[in-house]
Amino acid sequence: MGARHGPLRRPVARYSIFGMVWGEHRMESVILVIHLLIAVGLVGVILIQRSEGGGLGIGGGTMGGMMSTRGTANLLTRTTGILAGCFFATSIVLAILAGGHSRPASIIDTLPASPAAPTAPAQPAAPAQPAPPVSQ
Repeated sequence: MGARHGPLRRPVARYSIFGMVWGEHRMESVILVIHLLIAVGLVGVILIQRSEGGGLGIGGGTMGGMMSTRGTANLLTRTTGILAGCFFATSIVLAILAGGHSRPASIIDTLPASPAAPTAPAQPAAPAQPAPPVSQ
């Protein structure tokens, strides 16, 4: 077939987080999809919860006798906390990945190694003669 990295293909930059190595944008895409799924799940769990004012109240009732109202509230509260923690974790990972593309540069690093040769100051131009007054 041919060389994998031919003259027109550049090597793909790789990231390593928690021992996983991914391609240049693949890891960001996977984490972004997970982040969006967590956000949708978090919104759903929050809307299901029964609030003091009634809210949507979908989570109320006995759910067919499977769990008590108190057990349902505890489950939804715990699920909300877990999803919120996962949401913050994926937010931090995405922020780290987004900031990893650029390296901070210093102005001192851009200075030339040797100082430039001093130049003589430019001679000032001769002053212009004043214009004669204009009569009215």
